Amino acid sequence: MKITIFSEEQQGRGQFDGGKITELKPIAFPHEETAVKRVGPLFYWAWGFSETGGLVPQHPHRAFEIMSYMINGNVAHKDTLGTRSVVGPGGAQVMQTGTGIEHEEESFGKDVEGFQIWFEPNLKESIRMKPTYHQFEHEDFPYKLENGNGVKTVIGDNSPITLVTEVKMFDITQEPGKKYLYNLPAHHSIAALVIRGDGSLVDVKNDQETRMAHKDFIVVDADMDSEILFKSNKDGMRIVIIEVPTVVEYPLYQK
Repeated sequence: MKITIFSEEQQGRGQFDGGKITELKPIAFPHEETAVKRVGPLFYWAWGFSETGGLVPQHPHRAFEIMSYMINGNVAHKDTLGTRSVVGPGGAQVMQTGTGIEHEEESFGKDVEGFQIWFEPNLKESIRMKPTYHQFEHEDFPYKLENGNGVKTVIGDNSPITLVTEVKMFDITQEPGKKYLYNLPAHHSIAALVIRGDGSLVDVKNDQETRMAHKDFIVVDADMDSEILFKSNKDGMRIVIIEVPTVVEYPLYQK
């Protein structure tokens, strides 16, 4: 198992609306500087912040599956399918952009925070699909509390989100000093972002412990079935984990 940690300083940066929205980019676009170009079919991951909100004007997308996931605040969405919607904290919007869709997003509220994440299906097939939009509220997602770990399934078993790309995604909140065991199948990878607190990650088989700080981006590649233990420190920790196959059976866009 290979574990790589990327600090905040190694990640990409971006902004919109004259700097009203700023972004930390664990995985950036091809023309942008960043330490990580992709993780399997996980193509792009931006973590956006705004004190009072801002506008991302209308722009086009094709073929990719694109999700906005809100941590705090709200985002209003409108698109060329005729959609008008507002997504609040813990909610998500998913576009399967297919033959093409244009949309704009305007965040509002205090201390807005959220992700935009792109997943890459087989583009030769998805480019021929009809574009769709779906919205989900925080209460729509499965949630369980186990031994001081709150586990929300954003994509995966019993989640309302269905994608073509093979993906699992979890939003995990750990109370101080807790442990959470994650089983990673062979030939899969996880990308994890520490969005609150800090802690460590343990390769159980090799008893190897790696410290994780706030805003660190962690990539784990497993060549065999592996167990990973997430351990929170005294202030607790919140991590968002995305699991994808390390290699897919279709050609990926060459960055």
